Amino acid sequence: MSRRKLRAIEDDEINHDRWLVSYADFITLLFAFFVVMYSIASVNNAKYETLAESLEEAFLPHEKKNTPEPQPIPEQSQPTTIQPIVLDNPTAEEKQKRQQLSDEILKERRGLKKVSENLEEVLEPYIDDNLVSVKRNDFWVELEMKSDLLFSSGQAELSQKAFPVLKKIAEVIRLLPNMINVEGHTDNIPIDNVDFPSNWDLSAARATSVVRQLIQNNIKPERLAVVGYGEFHPIADNNTEEGRFRNRRVLLVLMSQAFARYGASDEERSRLLNIER
Repeated sequence: MSRRKLRAIEDDEINHDRWLVSYADFITLLFAFFVVMYSIASVNNAKYETLAESLEEAFLPHEKKNTPEPQPIPEQSQPTTIQPIVLDNPTAEEKQKRQQLSDEILKERRGLKKVSENLEEVLEPYIDDNLVSVKRNDFWVELEMKSDLLFSSGQAELSQKAFPVLKKIAEVIRLLPNMINVEGHTDNIPIDNVDFPSNWDLSAARATSVVRQLIQNNIKPERLAVVGYGEFHPIADNNTEEGRFRNRRVLLVLMSQAFARYGASDEERSRLLNIER
């Protein structure tokens, strides 16, 4: 083979793409340069300040920090005044008045307690038969009587067995000044006849009959009031016979003078309730 042909073959085997390697290296360095520049440009200020403070504390621990000097408290234009606390120091006359008021309240409570005990004593047979109950409160006494003790079914006229019961009650409460509310209650069975179009009418009529009999037993009429609640204040389940029996009742509520509308004047009521007018 001639020398010329051999040289031509060697020239064909030479790689003419070697410049791509250098170009790629240059582009890589250029990319790394821009990445570094971007990183420097987007430094987190908060992290940078934290790092700077940490380095400062590490290398300059005894340097005096730039802390603000304390400022004096400005003087007020007017001095603050403390209001004195007024202590309750009643005079001897006020103490005596308060004691009298307390004594009156306690006296009335003792009177109501005595009344309830007397009613329980004279009505003990009826209480034992669950026909009568007596409940006591600081400001009233509640005497509950089952309607079956006083009336026939659906009637408002007192039965014969009601008269001795009401007579015993009148003997206990006759000399007291307290107001008496007489409340009538029924069960929820509707009633609709000529005499009583509704349970409202029946309950009010029964309470009225009791009031009339109390007046016959020398209870002053101005002490008495009639209230008819119908079936709307039950104390037991109206779906059972026992519950309906308990709901048919008449209540005598002996009111405290301080709460009775007509039992005391405004001045007397204020004294009983210890209210300054």
